Amino acid sequence: MNAPLPDVPEVRVVGLPQLTTGFDLVERLDLSMHLKVHGPLEPVTGERLAQLAEAISLRGRGGAGFPFGQKLRAVAKAAIRRGVRPVVVVNGSEGEPPCRKDTVMLNRAPHLILDGALLAAEALGARTLIVGVTRNSTEASIRAALAERGLSDRPTRRGNQLRARVVRTPERMVSGEASSLIRAVNGGPALPPGRRERASEAGVGGLPTLLSNAETFAQLAVAARIGTERYGNTGLPGEPGTVLLTISGAVARPMVVEVPTGVPLRYVLQLAGAPPLPQGVLTGGYHGNWIDAVSAHGAVISRESFSSVGGALGAGAILPIGPETCPLGEAQRVANWLAAETAGQCGPCRLGLPAAAGGLSDVLNGGGQAALEALREVMQAVRGRGACKHPDGSVRFFMSTLSAFTDDLAAHVLAGGCGRETTGVLPLPAPGYEEEGIPTGEKIAVDWTLCKGHGLCADIVPELIRLGPDGYPALADAAVPMHLQGRAQRAVSRCPALALRIEAAPPERPARPALPRSDRKALGSGQG
Repeated sequence: MNAPLPDVPEVRVVGLPQLTTGFDLVERLDLSMHLKVHGPLEPVTGERLAQLAEAISLRGRGGAGFPFGQKLRAVAKAAIRRGVRPVVVVNGSEGEPPCRKDTVMLNRAPHLILDGALLAAEALGARTLIVGVTRNSTEASIRAALAERGLSDRPTRRGNQLRARVVRTPERMVSGEASSLIRAVNGGPALPPGRRERASEAGVGGLPTLLSNAETFAQLAVAARIGTERYGNTGLPGEPGTVLLTISGAVARPMVVEVPTGVPLRYVLQLAGAPPLPQGVLTGGYHGNWIDAVSAHGAVISRESFSSVGGALGAGAILPIGPETCPLGEAQRVANWLAAETAGQCGPCRLGLPAAAGGLSDVLNGGGQAALEALREVMQAVRGRGACKHPDGSVRFFMSTLSAFTDDLAAHVLAGGCGRETTGVLPLPAPGYEEEGIPTGEKIAVDWTLCKGHGLCADIVPELIRLGPDGYPALADAAVPMHLQGRAQRAVSRCPALALRIEAAPPERPARPALPRSDRKALGSGQG
């Protein structure tokens, strides 16, 4: 199995750097080096900043792609209408295993992110800046950057009324959602609140809140320095500038690459050492879509191009897989992880995703057409009914997998398998990263010589155990999440036949290490 991606993988650039300027000089740009490389930045009024964002078609780079200028105007209007000062939040909570672009920026160019956030805060008249992070390295880097600017949670300089603080969230898929971060900042758990609220109206402390992804603020700072005309000279006319991508999966050199829009996807994959003819390319990460080798060959780096071939730019994660691995087996590993990432707050997430992961396992293990139809029914039941974006994003991944690998699906359904092992090229977290609500590394096991099919276990913990057509329990392949550990133990203790037990999940079989740790030389290679 692949090693997890390091916090800061190798960084490369295609063409002239904008976000990654100076990466060839130092490992991390402190404030002094940042100013030498990028120069000073003058304040911009709110209207001019909104016009700037609209002129460069700046959209959020965290996955949703919402127009930044529209968000900025909405926060300003809400603050004026209510007569309050808004809050600015940088979302650097990157909890998805194949995503590292924001982590790279927070570690290596934190001041470029702060430049954009402080521009927005000044333009809006905000007095509070919050940066959400998930990792030790990003927390240390951003705290150091705030200290270099003399910023803290209390005013420390005469005339400086801005208060800035860092909020640490668990390294989880659901913790990176905007509503989860706001809930964490407000003192609650880093989980979606289960209700739809606009941060621009009521976010941190109930105040209008401008929340955007770390790369988005860095792009804003670049555009404010070089102007719209020069910014627009790079990339496509409709999507100007550069984007940051995290390339992993079946590649020789996992990396974060800064690339202008319009560059062929095949060139970026070749740069990372992907297979010449990949079986498929997962675009947009684990809430994204698969595209085939032909589509990958013709696509260019842009939202529009990816969408036209059924892909998604999303948070900028690109993951090719080679012909040697079973694509459905790869999807099963991710499906188990997605199921364990449930926030546990609604039925589609708490019950549906484990059921879908179990259904995919049934298909892989020879369940035939009946198992495939059951899986499709589960996905249809989950779709569009979740309290947050995690169920829909996960179902999108499931459905894309089934439609992208039809030959492999037919082999599993009709012939009992495709004949290939699962080599584990899609990165997942290493054991021991767990926070509340994610896998414990334990699984429920059943002794079939004792089981009498009473079904009490399925009533107690339906997220992990469901009754099959024969009335006997069918167990999820996913590890027991932390938040279900108590109920799993209760199911074991209440089994009348003493047929259940909790045991350590078996380690996955190692495969070739396609995701090596980067070293100091790689970190300093910058523009190589």
